[in-house]
Amino acid sequence: MNNDDDEIFRRAMTGTKPIKVDSRAEAPARRPPAKARFRDADDKAALAESLHADIDDIEESSGEQLRFRRPTVGRRTMRKLARGNFAVQAEIDLHGMTVNEARPRLAEFIEQSSRSGKLCVRIVHGKGLGSGERGPVLKPSVNRWLRRWDRVLAFVSARQVDGGTGAVYVLLKDS
Repeated sequence: MNNDDDEIFRRAMTGTKPIKVDSRAEAPARRPPAKARFRDADDKAALAESLHADIDDIEESSGEQLRFRRPTVGRRTMRKLARGNFAVQAEIDLHGMTVNEARPRLAEFIEQSSRSGKLCVRIVHGKGLGSGERGPVLKPSVNRWLRRWDRVLAFVSARQVDGGTGAVYVLLKDS
């Protein structure tokens, strides 16, 4: 600053008081992040519910694709099944059947296919497009049945050319 600036500054400051360092307001203390009061209880309840949840409920709510494998089936095998790399050795079409008609037919088909040494079969259950608002009926039933039968090692929705989400490839246990 030059002399003129100093003089202007002194005149402008006439009658002002310097700020005391002690009289400044303190910055408010930072709050710790908010904790959910029942977070631990909520986490425990969610874990308990997931452990007791029915597998069928989880799978059916997760979309159109069906997919299941027993722990003994490797991921590589599952990928091959999903890609249609296994030769389909038998097929059953459940289109148009009621649940009561389809279950015994499918059980017999799986049993006979497994006993005759077939490794991979295709089940056509349909997409349920004709079921209207209630949605597919056979598809979720087939999903439940296959999971419960010991002869079924794995299944996955078929490739589009083989029926897409209206069919599944099923890998059977050697008998």
